[in-house]
Amino acid sequence: MKQLLDKLAAEHGIVFTPEEREALLMQNYTLEQEEDMAESAVVAVEEIGLGKTAVAALLMQQADAAEAERVFGGQVGTVVRGLQRVNDLYKVNTSLETENFRNLLLTLAEDVRVVLIIIAGRTALMRRLNTQTDSDYRRRIARETSFLYTPLAHRLGLYAIKTEFEDLSLKFTEYDTYKQIAYALNDTKRHRDAYIDSFITPLKEKLEQMGFRFSIKGRTKSIHSIYKKMLKQQTDINHIYDLFAIRIILDSEPEKEKAECWQVYSVIADMYQPNPKRLRDWLTIPKSNGYESLHTTVLGPENKWVEVQIRTRRMDEIAEKGVAAHWKYKGIRSEGQMDDFLKSVREMLENPDVETHEALSDFRLSMYDHEVYVFTPNGDLHRLPKGATVLDFAFAIHSGLGCRCIGGRIGNHNVPIRHVLHNGDQVEILSSPNQHPTQAWLNFVCTSKARNKIRQALKEEEYKQAADGRELLERRLKNWKLEYDEANISRLSKKAGYKSVSDFYQAVAQGREDLLTFRDRYSELLDQQLQVTPPEAAVISAAGFVSQIPEQDERHSKADVLVIDSNLRGVDYKLAKCCNPIYGDEVFGFVSTAGGIKIHRADCPNAHDMRERFPYRVIPVRWSGKAVGQQYPITLRIVGKDDIGIVTNITSLINKEQGVLLRTISIDSHDGLFEGHLTLLVSELTQLEQIRKKLSAVRGVKSCERRM
Repeated sequence: MKQLLDKLAAEHGIVFTPEEREALLMQNYTLEQEEDMAESAVVAVEEIGLGKTAVAALLMQQADAAEAERVFGGQVGTVVRGLQRVNDLYKVNTSLETENFRNLLLTLAEDVRVVLIIIAGRTALMRRLNTQTDSDYRRRIARETSFLYTPLAHRLGLYAIKTEFEDLSLKFTEYDTYKQIAYALNDTKRHRDAYIDSFITPLKEKLEQMGFRFSIKGRTKSIHSIYKKMLKQQTDINHIYDLFAIRIILDSEPEKEKAECWQVYSVIADMYQPNPKRLRDWLTIPKSNGYESLHTTVLGPENKWVEVQIRTRRMDEIAEKGVAAHWKYKGIRSEGQMDDFLKSVREMLENPDVETHEALSDFRLSMYDHEVYVFTPNGDLHRLPKGATVLDFAFAIHSGLGCRCIGGRIGNHNVPIRHVLHNGDQVEILSSPNQHPTQAWLNFVCTSKARNKIRQALKEEEYKQAADGRELLERRLKNWKLEYDEANISRLSKKAGYKSVSDFYQAVAQGREDLLTFRDRYSELLDQQLQVTPPEAAVISAAGFVSQIPEQDERHSKADVLVIDSNLRGVDYKLAKCCNPIYGDEVFGFVSTAGGIKIHRADCPNAHDMRERFPYRVIPVRWSGKAVGQQYPITLRIVGKDDIGIVTNITSLINKEQGVLLRTISIDSHDGLFEGHLTLLVSELTQLEQIRKKLSAVRGVKSCERRM
């Protein structure tokens, strides 16, 4: 700890008073904890730009908050309390439900420095994660970082840390893929930087000769960014066009911006061959979020594709800090109030003035004051509007539980159904089978779900009472030897002032209607109608009656080829269309919200997300028996030399294969190559692999791969 304090003083001017220094040195940390604290503090100061207040809170986070406030002041005490609340949150539930959990963390972290310190700690943890021998622990931490901390870093404008989080998360969850991409990126950073420099140098000289004022930034796309493109385009790294990216930022006058951007584009197009299909013009028509830029992809030295972005200083400022911030145009959802706040925070973090460190205390993370986040006893997280009660929470869990709710338990205390919930409450719902919704409940619930379910329950109770009243009345009339007539009862109920006959039946069930008085009125009405001859009932002939027996559902008439959890048979399952599994694939089941089971391939692009976010809905699945009598559609992507006879050879080979049917084929050719997509019907994985190998062996075919 002493070495850290000396380093902070010497290199960053963060000096503590003797009393403060003594308080920090008195902290009872283990050697490993001290190392963690030191690494986190260095990241917080050097890479995030935090100051003395944040460092003191970071090093005192396991101390008493009141003591920290006495020694260091109120701001440090506030941040320490925030860190401790977040640590308590992890004790309640460490399984993350992404957006809800992230928002709860932001709500508990009243001071923005709390979130920044947490990100600094996570950065240090990820950098030393490779020293951990437990592979399950590494994967869990990497997934947690990917779902929670990466979006937070992105929103806060910490792009370097965000990119590092993405790459390290990929490294520890998909190591083979990470290694493959890293190897393909020319092995060393020096070589990649040399390539970018060879691209930029002649371009820079040409633009300077033409009198442009500009700056050029060059970079290699991150490994995670390349991985996402490979997944999206369903291809390998050799078919990713823009591994290298160049950004040209012009110092242009407002009235000359568009013209000069297009002039620079023409220079680039003269020097390097552009790909016209990859031109993106957001100058003429900016994106809906205000983003303006001109993107093109050109063939650079060594026949490598390079993405070039051309924009002015004003456009770059907007894209980096303003309306079109990166977390918007890359699809990360954020609220307007959050955008304004984080823009201010980002600008402060990028300002090197020491004074701005303390100015962070003026900001509070209160964007989510209109919501509360509450846990079930099992640790499941629910988001409710501010002011929500125990009864709202019960209905949020399940409608039936809400209708039977008699109160709740928070900590060791019982609370009534109208108790207002607070952030981080862990609530156990108390219920009774004798409890029923009342009209008064509508006066204190605030969620639409609770209101709707209460109204529905009250209606159902009314219907039940009406049915009971009708049954009681029918029974009484039968005992009195009087014929039951709905029309007459309706006439008498309206005369008595009831809005509908249902209201009358409810009054009968509740004992509010004197049935003896009703009997007398009913008998009088029947006597008045005695002289009226009722029409004869129409005689219905059975000659034209046709009995229609519904067709038998044949979906489960055949024996299931899937065995789910070894003991579930005849379940309602479907093969997922996102990955199109076939017999022989390694698969798993996912219980859908509709109640059925979707069967996915183990390498489905959605598998990681489903397993991480909804592990309780994932069930084991295996194929059983033999693949007899059923065929599955699959799509093959074939790339090869554009030759007039190659398509004929491919289709001829498929037609000769027994049990394989060609459903569709589409061919596209460019630059001497053809790309074809074939949809085949096959019965199992072995058959698919055989036909794929045969197609790969066809002369002129360069690759044949199965697509999702």
